[in-house]
Formats: sequence, C-alpha cells, structure tokens
Amino acid sequence: MNRAPVTLLSLAQRKQAGEPIVMVTAYDHPSAVIADEVGVDVVLVGDSAANVVLGYGSTVPVSVAEMLMLVGAVRRGLTSALLVADLPFGSYEVSDSQAVRTAQLLVKKGGADAVKIERGGTSVDRAAAIVAAGIPVMGHVGLTPQTAASLGGYRAQGRTADQAAALLRDALALQDAGCFAIVLEAVPAAVTELVVPLLDCVTIGIGAGPTTDGQVLVWHDLLGLSGPQLPRFVRAFADLRERTVAGLSAYADAVRSKEFPQAEHTYLIPDAELDALRQRLTPPPHHEGEDPSTSSGN
Repeated sequence: MNRAPVTLLSLAQRKQAGEPIVMVTAYDHPSAVIADEVGVDVVLVGDSAANVVLGYGSTVPVSVAEMLMLVGAVRRGLTSALLVADLPFGSYEVSDSQAVRTAQLLVKKGGADAVKIERGGTSVDRAAAIVAAGIPVMGHVGLTPQTAASLGGYRAQGRTADQAAALLRDALALQDAGCFAIVLEAVPAAVTELVVPLLDCVTIGIGAGPTTDGQVLVWHDLLGLSGPQLPRFVRAFADLRERTVAGLSAYADAVRSKEFPQAEHTYLIPDAELDALRQRLTPPPHHEGEDPSTSSGN
C-alpha cells in the first residue's frame, strides 16, 4: 500500500476531520511490514516488549539497548506509518539531560520518529526538555505500566473524582509541555468523554472508550497470540495462537513420522555431477598384502 508518510501534521488533520487514527504496538520487522501494508497510522514499539516478547515479568527490566534493537527492526519494516518508541523505565527519570540523551538514541540509532513518556509529575519536565531538543513526544496517562506498583497494580485509573481530576491535570500539563499526542489507558469511558474535549492534542485510547481520536492495541493481543487471559479492554480480532499451535504440531508430527520432507521439498543435482561425486568419494581398491598406511598414492 503506497501512501504518503504519516506526520504530526497529518495526525492533527485527522483529528480535526474526525477521522479515527489506527495505532498498534509491535516489536519486529515482519509485523511492521504488515502494519504498513494495511495502512496503520502509528506503530509504537512499546516497553511492553519486556513481557510480551522478551519474557520479563513486567515492563520495568527492559533496557535501552533492547529497545534500540526492537525499534531498529520495526523501522526497517515501515515506509509510511509514524514510528514511536517508548522510553524505558530508568532511562529518563533522573534528569532532563538523561531523558534527552535516551530520546536522541532512539531517534538517531533506532530510527524512531517520536518517543513516548509515561505519567505527569516530573515526566512533564522531561517531556518539555525532549521537545525543546527537537524530538516529538507522546504522553501517557491513566494506567502507566512502569509505575503500576504505585498505582495498586494493573487496574483502571480515574474511577474517583479526585483521580479523574488528577489525570486531567497530568494530561493538560503534558500537552502544555509540547506533547503532540497523549495515550489514555484503562480510564472509564465516561471520564474520557469529559477529558478529551478539553485537550487540543491527539488522543489515543486503550481501554478508555470510543471518544479518543484513535485506538491502540498490542499486536499479540489483537491477533490472539497472547493466550486466553486478555485484559478487559482487548478484543482479539483473530485466533492466531490456535492456528500456530495447530501448524507447529502438524510439522512436528510430519517430521517424526518421516512424512516430511518429500521429493518436492528437495533440490536436484545433474546425474553426471552426482556420478563424479560418487567416484571422488569411493575409496581406491585395496590390494591384498598391501599396507594402506605405507601407500604414498603417487
């Protein structure tokens, strides 16, 4: 699918026109190629790669080096979608300069078009510093996985008036810091309906209802690769896990029964070349009484 590259301006225009924005979280080159092919607008390389593809128990352990590898792989698969990369936990909280350095790495070495940063509070200052350095920033409020422990676990946020008001303050502060978009995660739909009209930037929802300008889901979740236990806000649009298990099981059975590979799965060699090879591999005849170890072959 050939189309013009997605830009911050085109996303803002989509918002103004009321055209929904499609965003997915993906982590590798093949996924990026498919996302671009179907016309996804934004691809996020999320730090959720930590537990989705790298086997960690949470998003916290993933390193900048690991994120760089994944961002680079996705970059090489995209031609039009906007590429956003998460700043991993511990890579931006200490100071503005640390945040800017990490963002620069993900843009310069990874090829990201923008970076994403979680929470309000001190993250607002970090976002402003990154924007001032010339790098677009996407904010993230509501359920912020990097600090889920302090939020009482992976649960919806903004379910009280105080929490909802604090969420709005964070979102407005991130917008004022220059964020071009903000993700709202695990927020009651009724709260989102009140918050979104107060924001001028692009809003992306995940478990936040239909009011946001766009939606994002994790690649493995939406394709049914993550297993049966999915978050409430996920809809599996395919069941690739079941099909993958069936396909892999069929392959294993075919190998064990020696049904695979068959002739059509092998390569040919000309008969003359095969005869020549056989002659080279056939040992010379051994004459009776001759000691092979003393034969010079000359």
